[in-house]
Amino acid sequence: MRCGVTWDLSSTAQENLGFGARVSGKIAIFLELVKFEHSIFALPYAFIGAIYGAASLGGSNDWVTASGWPTWSAILWVTVAMVGARSFAFVVNRAADKEIDARNPRTAGRAVPAGLIKAWELWLFSGLVLAAFLFAVWQLDPITRMLWPFVLVAFLIYPYTKRFTWLCHYWLGLCLGLAPVGAWVAVTGLVSDPAPWVFGAAVALWTAGFDIIYATQDVECDIRDGVHSVPADLGVAPGLVQTKVTHVATVGLLVLGGLLVGAGWPLYVAVTVAAVLLAYENMIISADDLSRVNAAFFTTNGVIAVIIFVGTLADRFLAT
Repeated sequence: MRCGVTWDLSSTAQENLGFGARVSGKIAIFLELVKFEHSIFALPYAFIGAIYGAASLGGSNDWVTASGWPTWSAILWVTVAMVGARSFAFVVNRAADKEIDARNPRTAGRAVPAGLIKAWELWLFSGLVLAAFLFAVWQLDPITRMLWPFVLVAFLIYPYTKRFTWLCHYWLGLCLGLAPVGAWVAVTGLVSDPAPWVFGAAVALWTAGFDIIYATQDVECDIRDGVHSVPADLGVAPGLVQTKVTHVATVGLLVLGGLLVGAGWPLYVAVTVAAVLLAYENMIISADDLSRVNAAFFTTNGVIAVIIFVGTLADRFLAT
């Protein structure tokens, strides 16, 4: 009898372990689906918008402290809104590109084309992250409750732009460029300040530039499948020139944004370091050597976003 009890407990433990492994595996699949680690591209700029927006307000409200910093609750809900919105955008993008991804050897193993996620699971997940986004929006300045549809429309349009224009990279840039604008508006309730729009334009051009680099991996498949991109439509070499131009403009806009918010030397030091990294990013990629695309696309740009954010923090701490 004792042996029987031992066997039953062991069986139950094994079943629980199997269930836990399945759940953790599914979570890992969803995190890969939405490329959670890519939040590093946009989230720091949302925080920058919130920080400089709070400093510009000249007073306090429910989302800004008397000392001119966004409250912790504001930071929390900006984070939830950002992660929820970009996760929803990724789900829509993956669903729209299912057939395209399935024909590309580089992307065929993604969760949706590989059948690792059922359709109902995909749309349930999209509903959950959309609900998280909307709940967060309702915790921020009331103006965001009127403006949030514009954000989602921009995200919903993006997957289809690559079907008819190489300007798709710039539309993606527009989507990420909304990060500092949205966070600024979320804590101040103001849309007329030029500074967040300048920072947003910097993020938009920066994003478009590194997305062109990313697209060099799929030129042959894009040409075959009629998918538009700068490298596929205009050529890899002209595309990389376009990236250089957008990244030079990015640095100029970051400097202009700093001037508009009255930033001190820490931000400009951070922008200088970012400029060096952007130069490095463009140097290690050429039309004849695309072997370091991942280093240029993910690693370097993730570091750039963090550096600009750290410069912003240092600037505000010294100012207060």
